[in-house]
Amino acid sequence: MLSVHTSPLDAPGGGDAGGMNVYIVETAKRLAADGVEVEIFTRATSSDQPPRVELEPGVLVRHVTAGPFEGLAKGDLPAQLCAFTAGVMRAEAFQDPGWYDVIHSHYWLSGQVGWLARERWGVPLVHSAHTLAKVKNALLAAGDVPEPRARIIGEEQVVAEADRLIASTAEEADELVRLYTADPARVRTIAPGVDLDTFTPGDRAAARSALGLRADVPTLLFVGRIQPLKAPDVLLRAASLLQARVPALQVVVLGAPSGSGLDEPNWLTGIADSLSLQDTVRFVPPADRATVAQFYRAADLTVVPSYNESFGLVALESQACGTPVAAAAVGGLTTAVADGVSGVLVDGHEPEQWAKVLGDLLCAPAELARLTDGTRANAERFSWTRTTSALIDAYAEAIGALRSQAVAR
Repeated sequence: MLSVHTSPLDAPGGGDAGGMNVYIVETAKRLAADGVEVEIFTRATSSDQPPRVELEPGVLVRHVTAGPFEGLAKGDLPAQLCAFTAGVMRAEAFQDPGWYDVIHSHYWLSGQVGWLARERWGVPLVHSAHTLAKVKNALLAAGDVPEPRARIIGEEQVVAEADRLIASTAEEADELVRLYTADPARVRTIAPGVDLDTFTPGDRAAARSALGLRADVPTLLFVGRIQPLKAPDVLLRAASLLQARVPALQVVVLGAPSGSGLDEPNWLTGIADSLSLQDTVRFVPPADRATVAQFYRAADLTVVPSYNESFGLVALESQACGTPVAAAAVGGLTTAVADGVSGVLVDGHEPEQWAKVLGDLLCAPAELARLTDGTRANAERFSWTRTTSALIDAYAEAIGALRSQAVAR
């Protein structure tokens, strides 16, 4: 596996660590459990990182030195792809020929490296985009920075060269074909999963007590990277409007600045201050998976107002913990959330609309309880075991197709 710009060892919720990190870790662990040895190549970001780290038996993380350890933004990484590729090639050169059977690249930067490794090793390239620049640019938040043309070209190249393209939803599969002219025969739709053992329902009062939250106050939760794309400001503006209907309210924002949010790291706290929400909003830094699960259990609703999500693992994790979701009706969220069953989908990003939807639910305990009853069953439709099984089939299919092509030549 290739994960150039973010390490699977980083905690999701800040910097460049998010759902992709979770995806890589969870699938790698289950691949290893099924007897598939996995090596994950990622860029070293500290001189203290050892060259190799065993994530768990059968999963090895390799740190590749490519550029300065610190102070390198994601936009600077294309200039380091040559150095990263050299590190990957060097690691393979120390192994017996045919050491790797398949390459799975994550995000377009990794796809560029995987494309070259594919040609050198004669093994198939399976690629997961996770996000697509053309889709992001069509759904930009106000004032957000569009993805550069260089990324779009890079994505187009990877789509053209990959032996298999993994889409999280049917919508993403359509976008690959429609926007990137992907060969439909090479696209496979495989939904991500959720860790149903870590993210489980629990006692809300106990969770709030353990986290130091007020016991009898309606609680809204945002989990994710703090940047305009994720639209946490929509939640804060809605919370400000909500105070007329729900005077006692607490909002938890669990995450850290990321992406374009790094340009103004105090952007969201500044909005909270301007709306006089200092006593309403609690900001929590990225946490381990067990702690995140506790926050889900403590909330009445998890709010996911993103402008775009290729899938929306936060929505699945929340539902697995028995907490319904109010999510924007965009991208993969329309697949992850069963509208009217395990949560609600909201059209648009107007704070007034979100305030009405959230207020209607918080003021209707019976309806909130009905949605709560549908959460776990919906989450159980998505498991990492199911995801990994489908990935193994896609790998085997790609290997077989490439070998057939070689024989035909």
